Amino acid sequence: QVQLVESGGGLVQPGGSLRLSCAASGSIFSIPTMGWYRQAPGKQRELVADSHSGGYTNYADSVKGRFTISRDNAKNTVYLQMNSLKPEDTAVYYCNMYANVAGGLYAYWGQGTQVTVSS
Repeated sequence: QVQLVESGGGLVQPGGSLRLSCAASGSIFSIPTMGWYRQAPGKQRELVADSHSGGYTNYADSVKGRFTISRDNAKNTVYLQMNSLKPEDTAVYYCNMYANVAGGLYAYWGQGTQVTVSS
């Protein structure tokens, strides 16, 4: 059983910063892909950024230059540093990991953490 636990959300003023963390636990062989998604009220869940084991990272156009994804493979943890936050970044943020476990490669989701950008 793999579990993802997120932390780091909260309320921040426009222009501020937050750092999200997501740690995976369980019997995991490797995690080829780690990523962050978000879902604002009334909108579909969208990819924010993801990181692949080969070193490739991918960002949504709306966050390029402001957000940075990083990972610590030894800790099975992914981070999202969010700078220059805007009100339109307000959403529930979910971490996502594709993990190699005993039965194969599966996708796992965190419980979500609220990020609110408001003055």
